[in-house]
Amino acid sequence: MKTFVKAERIDITRPVLILFGMNALDALLTIFWVQTGIATESNQLMDALLTIGPLPFLLFKLGFGVFTATVLLYGSHYPLAKFGVRAGLTVYSVVMGIHLFTGLAASGFFF
Repeated sequence: MKTFVKAERIDITRPVLILFGMNALDALLTIFWVQTGIATESNQLMDALLTIGPLPFLLFKLGFGVFTATVLLYGSHYPLAKFGVRAGLTVYSVVMGIHLFTGLAASGFFF
């Protein structure tokens, strides 16, 4: 039976906190864009929660972020955790770019 190779514990606390912060900012911006009618939520599960109200949406989104951060920090001695943080930061960087573009477009910057 193969086991994962444990490496030296890597301090990924700061990148994980940045990832969680981006998750929280994404949640707040999504609530704002959807409630002002500027954008829609494309994730069907999150859209259903947002339909119930902003609080269930926010609690679920932040809860999932806390769970993810906990798993990444607990498993920080595995190379997969370092990869996961990098992948998450890459994806959320793109998402933040989309939010920025949405905000600029909504402000009439492009038109």
